[in-house]
This record gives sequence, structure tokens and C-alpha cells, in this order.
Amino acid sequence: QVQLVESGGGLVQPGGSLRLSCAASGSILRFNAMAWYRQAPGNQRELVASITTGGSTNYADSVKGRFTVSRDNSKNTVYLQMNNLKPEDTAVYICNAKIYAVNYWGQGTQVTVSS
Repeated sequence: QVQLVESGGGLVQPGGSLRLSCAASGSILRFNAMAWYRQAPGNQRELVASITTGGSTNYADSVKGRFTVSRDNSKNTVYLQMNNLKPEDTAVYICNAKIYAVNYWGQGTQVTVSS
């Protein structure tokens, strides 16, 4: 059974920073890749950033240069460092882990960017 628990969300002013964490039950090395998605009210879930077991990363165009995804295999945790946050980044951020064609999801953590 795979459990993913996100933390680190909150309310931040435009231009501010947050770091999200996704802690997995057991080793994250078993996953082909891990990713962060987000979903705002009325919008579809969208991929924000992903990182493979080998460390390759991929970002949505809207967050390139502002967000950084990383992983700590010893802590079974993936992070999303978010800088220069904008109101349009407001969403529930959801952690994802993939083993081949099987996806696992966390419950999500709310990020609100507002003055």
C-alpha cells in the first residue's frame, strides 16, 4: 500500500515562497517517477513538475524558473520549492507517484497566494 502525505501549504503574499513536501510510505526508489500536480477550482488537474528516479526533471511552462522539484531518497520525500509565487498559482497541490502504469495520489495541500 502506497501512502503519500503532503505538507507545507498555506497562505503567502505574491512574490513569496513556500516549500511543499511529499512523504511516502516506504522507499521512493520503487517509483519510476514522482510529480506534483495542482488543481484550482473549476480547472482540470495539471502537471506542475516531475522528477524521475534518475533525477531528470520536467516543469510546466508556467512555473519554469520559479519552481524546483527535488528528492531526498534517504527521507523518502519529494519537495517542491516555489519562489516568486503569483495569485494564479493558487490551487490544491497534489503529490503523485507512478509505478509503470499505476498512479498513486496524495490528499493534497492548499496553496493560496493573495495579498
